[in-house]
Amino acid sequence: MKLAISGKGGVGKTTITALISRAFYEQNFDVIAIDADPDTNLSATLGFPRVGIIPIAEMKELIEERTGAKPGTLGGFFKLNPKVEDLPEKLWKNCHGIKLMVMGTMKKGGGGCVCPESYLLKNLIQHLVLSRKEVVILDMEAGVEHLGRATTKAVDRLIIIVEPGNKSVDTAFKIKELALDIDLSQIGIIGNKVRSDSDRIFLEERLKDFEILGFLPFDSTVVEADIKNLPPWEVSPEFYQEVKKIIKNLYR
Repeated sequence: MKLAISGKGGVGKTTITALISRAFYEQNFDVIAIDADPDTNLSATLGFPRVGIIPIAEMKELIEERTGAKPGTLGGFFKLNPKVEDLPEKLWKNCHGIKLMVMGTMKKGGGGCVCPESYLLKNLIQHLVLSRKEVVILDMEAGVEHLGRATTKAVDRLIIIVEPGNKSVDTAFKIKELALDIDLSQIGIIGNKVRSDSDRIFLEERLKDFEILGFLPFDSTVVEADIKNLPPWEVSPEFYQEVKKIIKNLYR
């Protein structure tokens, strides 16, 4: 199973990514969780120590070694297909049985980033999605910047997290548009922070052109988990059970 998870900031995307990762691990799958969001909060949500994890995009010596160019270089000559096959075992961190890789920010310039760190990250993600046997779950920003056409062929589902509200819904449509541009059509919605039947109806009506995988209730204990720096599955087991139910819909 290869999943990419996106959505507007603040909708609970990283929390749900962590819970999905944990759920697959509890089903005895090997799981690689990829933090591809510039905010890089997935490590804390999974219960990793807050210090000691350097994003791969900031590993200057590694980037220069693999691409032949220094990070931050725009244009010029560097390897477009750097060797990455050996990097997962060297770079991932393990906590609670889940392997985590923090990608970091891909710098953008003009119509896109033509820089060595960008190509290293894209090749690494392509390898993880296309060649690895583990469950791979990407926590992405509100877009598909880290994915490419070759990668999308192996992504089982792009999951967009939305909350009741027009801004979140509008972001979902923008993400879908970007995804379709790279032929990523397997798109599903998880509605989060649903407080009432009217919230649910609002999302169903506004997102009727999407596959809705399920809805999750607003849960204040999930917010407390973030404040206390605790894994959400420990603080809110009821919410975690609802996430597990939604995962079953991924096999439809």
